[in-house]
Amino acid sequence: MAQQTIGISSFGAYIPRLRLQRKAMAAANAWFNPSIAGLGKGERSMANWDEDAVTMAVEAARDALPDSRDPLASRGKIGALYFASTTMPFADRQNAGIVSAALSLPEGIHTADIAGSQRAGLTALIAALEKVAAGSAAQVLVAAADRRATRAGATQEFQFGDGGAAFVVSGADVAARYVGSHSTSVDFIDHFRGEGEAFDYNWEERWIRDEGYARIVPQTVRGLLEKTGVKAADVDHFILPCLFAKLDQQLAQKCGIDPARVRDNLAASVGECGTAHALIMLAHALEEAKPGQRVLVAAFGQGCDALLFEVGTGIAAAQPRRGVRGSLARRKEETNYMKWLAFNGLVEMEKGMRAEKDNKTALTVTYRKRDMLFGLVGGKCEKCGTAQFPRTRICVNPNCKAVDQQKPFSFAELEGKVLSWSADYLTYSQDPPQHYGMVTFEEGGRFLADFTDVDVGSVDSGSRMRMVFRVKDFDDRRGFRRYFWKAAPV
Repeated sequence: MAQQTIGISSFGAYIPRLRLQRKAMAAANAWFNPSIAGLGKGERSMANWDEDAVTMAVEAARDALPDSRDPLASRGKIGALYFASTTMPFADRQNAGIVSAALSLPEGIHTADIAGSQRAGLTALIAALEKVAAGSAAQVLVAAADRRATRAGATQEFQFGDGGAAFVVSGADVAARYVGSHSTSVDFIDHFRGEGEAFDYNWEERWIRDEGYARIVPQTVRGLLEKTGVKAADVDHFILPCLFAKLDQQLAQKCGIDPARVRDNLAASVGECGTAHALIMLAHALEEAKPGQRVLVAAFGQGCDALLFEVGTGIAAAQPRRGVRGSLARRKEETNYMKWLAFNGLVEMEKGMRAEKDNKTALTVTYRKRDMLFGLVGGKCEKCGTAQFPRTRICVNPNCKAVDQQKPFSFAELEGKVLSWSADYLTYSQDPPQHYGMVTFEEGGRFLADFTDVDVGSVDSGSRMRMVFRVKDFDDRRGFRRYFWKAAPV
């Protein structure tokens, strides 16, 4: 029997459009720490106030999944979803389940959260590959995202970034064949975040570089090359997220890999996106790789995971709709450091009396309406074909009014247009003014939606919009956050 080919069939990435300028960050903190001026070069990705690890994972996964206007019908082959992050919004609620619901994946799939280390993204990818190889699932979706918190003015505030990536692993139509993996588990504590703590505690940089990266990474990479029988000189792309300048090139050379084949770690334009960064860099490499090339990706974190892929002829067909290149091109410079502090809860802004309300969520309604709230699923009348949101027993078409004739119909992947809109400075918003309006769809259906990722004057009647999964609001009293779909410019 011929050995099954396992690997990556499609991939995607998501980097928020806001790019906080490090020069502005350094200027705001120079009074406190003048030496920080040396970090004021380039920019870092900055999540909007309504984005978190879950929403970024959803966007990356949408980019990775095959383009389809009907997710209810096209995503049935996904048998499992692994979500990797160290900044999951819920400590005791499966975050992967939220991602799965937002993607309208079948409820019969296996879902799991994978956390606890900066290499969790690659750990999830290894688990997915092994699950497919074992025949437990035809396809497995892997998503990773992080939005790490830092203290204001900390070095990590300049180094980190926000973003996510996703991969579909399968045994058919493989664009990058899985050659093998190797792991090292060592409780080397370069940093940690204890229970109930908001920020990481970091150890001395030289110790991390010389005793951590320099010893553990080469050991793992050599183990992978020995296990797979691939020569170091045959590696075409070497990926290693690393905060130390040029250390990735030094370690590549130490392993016998040409330093010129080390991938750009996107430090100048994105920053380091935690558990997702190795996968973001892998997606970036696959966007540019040619058939026959070998890609080695490694991630450090209480040990090291390393994987090797060989790019196939199907790589052109597997390209994402936006990917890393599209996300890098879709950018908006942000120089307001105070906005950064507010969006990340590092300063408490006055909300005013209009924000004084109880945001308690009825969990019963959340469950009963889960397809509508998480998947943006409405209905389409089987008698007259009218689409509507939300789904009701009676068709809204006045010439039809058929009863109990609606089948589920998803609006999540449909493009809409603004019919009418408002920019409200009286309603409380974390990013005023609050933009909202009536969005209509060519297929039929309309509903009043909040807008996000819009600037004053950038939206008008007729503007094209796409639907995005975001945080609706926060229940700070109970530590709960509600998700729903918003409209964002195409």
